[in-house]
Amino acid sequence: QVQLVESGGGLVQPGGSLRLSCAASGFTFSSYWMYWVRQAPGKQRELVAYITSGGSTSYADSVKGRFTISRDNAKNTVYLQMNSLKPEDTAVYYCKVVVTTPYWGQGTQVTVSS
Repeated sequence: QVQLVESGGGLVQPGGSLRLSCAASGFTFSSYWMYWVRQAPGKQRELVAYITSGGSTSYADSVKGRFTISRDNAKNTVYLQMNSLKPEDTAVYYCKVVVTTPYWGQGTQVTVSS
């Protein structure tokens, strides 16, 4: 069965960095596109970044130049490196994959505050 487990969230000051990880299991990880999605209270869900099975990446305008998505197929893990964090980045960050139907991780809280 498909399972996604995020980790790495926490509290950082503006300008700081965090690296989120998503450990995947239950499917052939290397064959699927992986997504990071975030949701802040009272706001719509926002697609932050995705990475294709071939390694191509795409980012929301709000995070371009600051965030980097990557994957390690040997470890069945997708990462989100977040630099130059802003208070507006505060949200729960979810890992997502579509294997016939969408699967979501439990999310990890990122709080950017001084």
